[in-house]
Amino acid sequence: MSLHPTLQPYADAWTHSIEAISELVQPLVEGEWNRRTPCPGWSVRDLVSHVIGLDCEMLGDPRPIHTLPRDLFHVTNEHQRYMEMQVDVRRHHTAPEMTAELEYTIIRRNRQLRNESREPGAKVRGPLGAEITLEAAMRNRAFDVWVHEQDLRAALGRPGNLDSPGAQVARDVLLAALPKVVAKDAGAPRSSAIVFDVHGPIEFLRTIRVDIQGRGTLETAPALGPAATLTLDWETFVRLACGRVAPEAVADRVKTEGDPELTTAILRHFAVTQ
Repeated sequence: MSLHPTLQPYADAWTHSIEAISELVQPLVEGEWNRRTPCPGWSVRDLVSHVIGLDCEMLGDPRPIHTLPRDLFHVTNEHQRYMEMQVDVRRHHTAPEMTAELEYTIIRRNRQLRNESREPGAKVRGPLGAEITLEAAMRNRAFDVWVHEQDLRAALGRPGNLDSPGAQVARDVLLAALPKVVAKDAGAPRSSAIVFDVHGPIEFLRTIRVDIQGRGTLETAPALGPAATLTLDWETFVRLACGRVAPEAVADRVKTEGDPELTTAILRHFAVTQ
């Protein structure tokens, strides 16, 4: 049996990003594993621990039995506590231990993907024990691993792969979140259109149309006379949407036209990852 065609792009994206992560961290000396990343409270070691931990969960490994310290300022809710468990349990692992576990996890996951015969709609265990489809789980992994590859590149000063297979998955995931950002979170007026013009390694022009009921939909057709237009580069789009940077910090990289209150509200609610 081979992987279902619907799932293959997610497997390819995950493979590309996880191998890039492995290549990035393999030569690091012990001190470099302690470098800060754009993820609050997480070092390079913590970020790689997170990647390892969630792939171990995809493999069906039991979660670690571990008590979190009480002084982790960046852990403020149940979702963060769940994610932190896989991170904190590896906080004292050495560089060789980290690279060895990462390599072993990649080998096991590649074997799992080669033998994966389930349908995209098959139910699997997701974070916090939620039941999700295999397709959603694999899409989330491809997205998560690419975003964290970019976090590592930022921490290590090694930019790249902004147009990789993982970037294509990230584009679709982040675009799918835009209707809620615009219509519900930012409260865009009913019967209005908001245009996002993104340039760079990945380019797209998308319209969020808000109907008379206040529901937002994503469209590829350009809008005539939009209520607002936001023009920005792909890297800035990702950093904003993933909550890696505040809108004020990249104001010079975002051009806005139209209703200033609306564009400010959209940028304030732009972050869609937890």
